[in-house]
Amino acid sequence: MARYNAPMRYVSGSYSGRVVRAGIVGGSGYAGVELLRLLHAHPAVEVAWVHSRSHPGEAVAAHYPSLASLTKLRYAAEPVEKLAAGTDVVFLAAPAQVAAQLAPAILEAGAAVIDLSADFRLRRPEQYQEVYGFQHPHPGLLQQAAYGIPELFAGQVRASRLVANPGCYPTAVLLAVAPLVEQGLADLNRPLCVAATSGISGAGSQPGPAYHFPHAAENVAPYGLVRHRHTPEMEQALTWMAPDGAAARVLFVPHLVPASRGIVATCFVPLRRPCSDAELLELYRGRYGEAPFVRVLEPPRLPQTKAVYGSNFCDVAVRWDPVTGQAVAMAAIDNLVKGASGQAIQNLNVMMGWDERLGLDWPPVYP
Repeated sequence: MARYNAPMRYVSGSYSGRVVRAGIVGGSGYAGVELLRLLHAHPAVEVAWVHSRSHPGEAVAAHYPSLASLTKLRYAAEPVEKLAAGTDVVFLAAPAQVAAQLAPAILEAGAAVIDLSADFRLRRPEQYQEVYGFQHPHPGLLQQAAYGIPELFAGQVRASRLVANPGCYPTAVLLAVAPLVEQGLADLNRPLCVAATSGISGAGSQPGPAYHFPHAAENVAPYGLVRHRHTPEMEQALTWMAPDGAAARVLFVPHLVPASRGIVATCFVPLRRPCSDAELLELYRGRYGEAPFVRVLEPPRLPQTKAVYGSNFCDVAVRWDPVTGQAVAMAAIDNLVKGASGQAIQNLNVMMGWDERLGLDWPPVYP
């Protein structure tokens, strides 16, 4: 991981190297439009084209007035394989199974791929049938894909031309518990339990009835039990991080809350030995001291969505519970930024050897 000796500063306008050409597939969804918003301020990236199967030829700003006067792009109608020629990187922000079909041709055309769907996150091909209900068409690529949480797997990302951008929930959970798992403090012979909340935008721009305003307003509801599709992704990464390669088990219960954005994950982690809050705080400070987007909160502060809204930050905190012998590890992220498009751009920065903060060094929106 790169070292940062200077304090956080605005670097978005201080780049003077080669500008790369980027394409976006799925540019009419929330992740796609968030990529456009963030890349507008990225000094090293030019968005050459945006593709949408549902709005070919239409102006992007006609669907997202927030981008009016900022882009004259129209949704391309040409085949993605043709558009990819002459492009340096393609962000795939399309629904499940689309990336799995498109990625080989894009890579063959010479562009790198950053996939925001789940199509390359799991390493075992049989899991796609179990978890997502389809047979992966290119299982050979699964071993080539880097799992893109730069704070945890920067080496993979740096060496790959195909990056699987993690799910929003796994991003929050894994950053919350990584120091405990990596140091062997977490007892993975016992289940790790997670309760998490997400804003409604996590359901995408075309949600089902349960996510529409009349149902979701003034309502909090669990969903996706008992094996949410993000659970195998969490278990896979935890096993990678465990010093002894222990097979992790996760009991994960997500909840929908009446907010547009934001995730808070509260993780209950059995520990192998007692720890004090001070020891845990020092562990987290040491682990994330050089990670520009992870902020370790000191007591009595706890993560909250309002503190990371619209930003690529992940706020984490940890406490020891002597009665149950567990650590309570918490994280808050914006599900559309650090949980999706912001992390995708952070991955691009790592792939290109740039400062991770390039184009992302903006404070959260408050209030």
